[in-house]
Amino acid sequence: MSMPYYVSPEQLMKDRADFARKGISRGRSVVVVQYADGVLFVSENPSQALHKVSEIYDRIAFAAVGRYNEFENLRIAGVRLADMRGYSYDRRDVTGRALANAYAQTLGSIFSSGGEKPYEVELFVAEVGDTPAADQVYRLTYDGQVADEHGYAVMGGAAETVTAHLREHYTEGADLPTALATAVAALGAVEGEAPDRVLPVADLEAAVLDRTRTQTRKFRRLRPEWIESALPSATPGDTPSDGSTGSIGEPEAQPPDAPVAPPIS
Repeated sequence: MSMPYYVSPEQLMKDRADFARKGISRGRSVVVVQYADGVLFVSENPSQALHKVSEIYDRIAFAAVGRYNEFENLRIAGVRLADMRGYSYDRRDVTGRALANAYAQTLGSIFSSGGEKPYEVELFVAEVGDTPAADQVYRLTYDGQVADEHGYAVMGGAAETVTAHLREHYTEGADLPTALATAVAALGAVEGEAPDRVLPVADLEAAVLDRTRTQTRKFRRLRPEWIESALPSATPGDTPSDGSTGSIGEPEAQPPDAPVAPPIS
């Protein structure tokens, strides 16, 4: 009778972590930046249909890198959890911290389980407050760890290079165009002496949680024409003929019905 191979728990966890990190690093980076009026999300995403940044609830947004089908299931589960809690209790009871804790439990359980592969995803959960000091940004890794971020944060892709650029150029309390320009420049940063990339506007996905909006829902996507007008070195595109910047964007539509997602307790 053959004996099964023995793998120590430490080696097993290391192999699972390496597997998840490799999958995440193959994607493009997502940047989150706090600015004067809220929280900005920017990602290099050529797809116009598959979003990395989405609304979860009134003041809460979600961003992710990694396998799309995995983080999309997590996003849907978070929307359902938020809707259920807001309907059962009060909309004010839905918080970014509670959602981050729920995601952490789910990701930690999946990572520790030997019955399935770990999720190749990292997440941001952000909540905009009434003041900049009340803004909350949480970063969740593939193994369920939660970090409270301040100012700016990066995940996925060349995260170290992008973070180094932000460390040098980030300005606290900047306006939205300045924060956007800083984030886009960081995404195009290249390690070494090679010239930085200039990202086409069509390849950018950007959204904000804007505390100045009078509506209950604070999430708004930034339109390509507005992004082009806000960036000093943007690749030419469809700028409004009257020279105006256009509206920033429209509220995110409520998510449609979707397949059942992994449980979040």
